[in-house]
Amino acid sequence: MKNFVSKMKRFLKSEDGPTAVEYAVMLSLIIVVCITAVSTIGTRAKSTFTTVSNQLGTTG
Repeated sequence: MKNFVSKMKRFLKSEDGPTAVEYAVMLSLIIVVCITAVSTIGTRAKSTFTTVSNQLGTTG
């Protein structure tokens, strides 16, 4: 237990901890942006394909 507390103190004092947190925050923001972009592109693609399908259905 003493070893764990010692390692935890060293981790909190070092700058590796905050750097890792900053990278995690940046990664999560990038993931959110990517998911939003893919969702928007998917919705627009579905709308476009539906419009084309409807137009093809009415001409035949």
